[in-house]
Amino acid sequence: MIDEYNREKDRATIERTFEELLKFVERMDEEEQRAMREGLAEESLALFDLLVKPNLSKKDRDRIKLVAEGLLEILKTEKLRVDSWRDKEFTRSAVKTEIRNFLWDDKKGLPFGVYSEEEVKMKADLVFGHIYQQYRDASHYPYVVKFHHI
Repeated sequence: MIDEYNREKDRATIERTFEELLKFVERMDEEEQRAMREGLAEESLALFDLLVKPNLSKKDRDRIKLVAEGLLEILKTEKLRVDSWRDKEFTRSAVKTEIRNFLWDDKKGLPFGVYSEEEVKMKADLVFGHIYQQYRDASHYPYVVKFHHI
């Protein structure tokens, strides 16, 4: 009787864990689908989500997609290549400055006249917080390329 109880308990645990895993996979698939709809990699989509605001025109949304991709590329190829960048005040400051300067840039940055000065500062802080949490050092990037079998 005890063995049967334990088997049922284990079965319920396995079923519950499997259901949670399926929900997790479904959420991941939704994000992958959303990234595809937006025309962005998931990594850029994360920055896009931080930068976008309600009621933007399609032109402004498209510009923000370019900002997300461009900023991420600059950070990964230049600023985040320093080992333990988070531990050094100079490199943390350089990353913050790069983010702010990029967002303010007339040619590469956020759409002119759409964001207030306060909004740009807030967006820069949000992006820095995300980069700080997700990109620990040059050898650790949180996003990996996923291959799907056809």
